[in-house]
Amino acid sequence: MKKNISILVVDDEEMLRNLLEKILVKEGYEIDTAADGEKALEILRDNKYNLLITDVKMPRLNGFELLKKAKKDYPEMGVIMMTAYGDSFTVKDALLLGADEYITKPFKSFEINLIVERAFWRMMSSLQEKPAP
Repeated sequence: MKKNISILVVDDEEMLRNLLEKILVKEGYEIDTAADGEKALEILRDNKYNLLITDVKMPRLNGFELLKKAKKDYPEMGVIMMTAYGDSFTVKDALLLGADEYITKPFKSFEINLIVERAFWRMMSSLQEKPAP
């Protein structure tokens, strides 16, 4: 099942992007990466993803701006926000803007795997609850 789940990872820190890609590919997910929110939007225009994992603080287009645009243009896609600044305001803002999950850096590989699975199943259950047109 995980082979059918595609994830776009967005973070301006190359080392973290590569680490997340390695962890998630090992779990069987299909992964693409972007270095910032602008690049992520370009990639999203041409590809469909089940989940978006994005950092909050990035140059050019930050994670909150990316979250708003992603939820508007791709409402079926789940979004996980990552932040090194896990204060309650940042988390609350992310959830109010439509994030499905959040994770505070640094995190362990099992934590990101758990968050990804939880976000994916939450997204799937919300899609099943929507009435047919």
